[in-house]
Amino acid sequence: MNTPRPIRFFHRGRIVSVLSAPTRSVLQWLREDEGCTGTKEGCNEGDCGACTVVVAELADGPGPDVVQGLRLRSVNACIRFLPTLDGKALLTVEDLKPIAGGQLHPVQQALVDCHGSQCGFCTPGFAMSLTACYERHCESGTRPTRQELADELAGNLCRCTGYRPILDAGQKMFDYSTARLDAAPIVQALQSLREEPALSLPGFEAPRTLDELAALREAQPQATLLAGATDIGLWNNKLFRPLPQLLYVGEVQELQRIEEDGEVLRIGAGASLEDAWSALARRVPELREVWLRFASPPVRHAGTLGGNVANGSPIGDGAPVLMALGATLVLRRGARVRRLPLQDFYVDYMKNRLEPGEFLQALEVPPLAPEATVRVWKISKRYDSDISAVCGAFLLALDGNRVKEARFVFGGMAATVKRAAQAEAAVTGQPWTTATVNAAMAALSKDFTPLTDQRASADYRLRVARNLLLKLWLQTRVDAPPLAVEAGSVWQAA
Repeated sequence: MNTPRPIRFFHRGRIVSVLSAPTRSVLQWLREDEGCTGTKEGCNEGDCGACTVVVAELADGPGPDVVQGLRLRSVNACIRFLPTLDGKALLTVEDLKPIAGGQLHPVQQALVDCHGSQCGFCTPGFAMSLTACYERHCESGTRPTRQELADELAGNLCRCTGYRPILDAGQKMFDYSTARLDAAPIVQALQSLREEPALSLPGFEAPRTLDELAALREAQPQATLLAGATDIGLWNNKLFRPLPQLLYVGEVQELQRIEEDGEVLRIGAGASLEDAWSALARRVPELREVWLRFASPPVRHAGTLGGNVANGSPIGDGAPVLMALGATLVLRRGARVRRLPLQDFYVDYMKNRLEPGEFLQALEVPPLAPEATVRVWKISKRYDSDISAVCGAFLLALDGNRVKEARFVFGGMAATVKRAAQAEAAVTGQPWTTATVNAAMAALSKDFTPLTDQRASADYRLRVARNLLLKLWLQTRVDAPPLAVEAGSVWQAA
């Protein structure tokens, strides 16, 4: 354990030093300590975006979100613990007019001119998401499409203005005189902060190397591992659960690496959801839609794919996709490293095969066979930023018209994400025909006994799961065009 020191980060033109409880949120500090009340508290759980701020870090290389040597990302201040800002820069809506020389920033002026605000409560959050977008596109010399703007704002909810004028503002903000962030003083400050020792507070440790993390985890097996706090933040804000000891993994650079190891894609457990899904979608383009529908940009910027998998929620969307792709987990305890197929990791609701003192180090995704097809469909009440009622991930490999391999994985259907073993057995080695898909759809009732909750009834979930298998067949069959399908028996099974 290092000597305790203040949390130090760049805010409003200077480096600030703060003594704080480990679970104090950035939002609380801004509003209660700094008087920066432009950042609003809405849902206080990372859903509405009223508290959106931008966090800047030194970038070690190029990237789609790198601006003048800084990686700029929108995050939710309500679930971001203040110590995780150590060594970074915090930008809020109060920074926009100074960037524009005391005038309204182009983002703000566009929102005014396009009538993009009524009650105004959500507007600062929209402004910050749009600011990050503005900086990135000014850097690249491009303009976002209307759909790209909608994707950027998927984590910002408006209850009275409506989204049309806000999207109008997102397009118009490039029409004014350019007002760019002056990154030089921020870069200089963050470089100086890199010389600080690792942050250590009572109840909070932020190791900087994988070996340090492994030693701390082995010595403190009961401590809570903290990455983006997109789940743990709710334990604090909503459940008021005590968190006596946190091991923060966000400073361990080895855990954030994404690299090709031969033909295997290796994703560090600390890589952000945004970076991890981007890498997966580059390899399997069919994953692009589920990537954009996985939570919202502020959540994807903070959360990690490793955290999503290790958390083990049965409605998490990461595990079905990775399981269908045949992913393997790299687990570490002290100096020992072992590998475990993801499909063998979960044992019961929110229970897994991690040993005391062990943690997830990386995820390894093997290459797809040339004959393999991947499909993923997320069913939820909202298109953007919603929890799945059912998520179905499918890998199908055909040898001619015969099923060579099938992985049918469902989230939301059981206490854990799992493969539909009976449905897979019904199709493997069989011709990929109407009769075969009917047998697989019928077998799902042996694989799953879903629950009824506020998102969906058990009957609905089972019907949806069957119809997703039907959709898979309709998109991949080779023996008939769409209008020649003998649909009667299929729909009867559905």
